[in-house]
Amino acid sequence: MKKNYNKLVRDRIPDIIKAKGNACTTEILSDAEYLRRLDAKLDEELAEYHRDQNIEELADLMEVILAAAKARGYTTEELEAVRAAKAAERGGFEKKILLVDVKEKVRE
Repeated sequence: MKKNYNKLVRDRIPDIIKAKGNACTTEILSDAEYLRRLDAKLDEELAEYHRDQNIEELADLMEVILAAAKARGYTTEELEAVRAAKAAERGGFEKKILLVDVKEKVRE
C-alpha cells in the first residue's frame, strides 16, 4: 500500500523507513522550495504543539526554527544573540503580563 506525504521530513526519516523494510521516494529541494517547506513545517509543528502541548512538540518547533535560521544564513549563535538582546531590552514573558489597552496622550 502506498501512502503519499509530500512534506519536509527530518534527515534520518528515509533511513528509518528503509530499516523497517519499507521503501520510499524522496527528492532534494531547491533552496527556495526548502524555505517554503520550512515555513509550512513551522506551521505544522505549531499546530501540533497547540493540539498536544507537550515537550516533544516544543522540541520539534525548536528544530524547525533552527533549520529556518540556518537556511536563511543565520547561525544558532546569532539567533540566540538577537533573542537575548531583545529580552534584555524588552524583557521576556515570565511576568505573564496581558496588555489590555493603551491611552495615548493627545498631541498638540
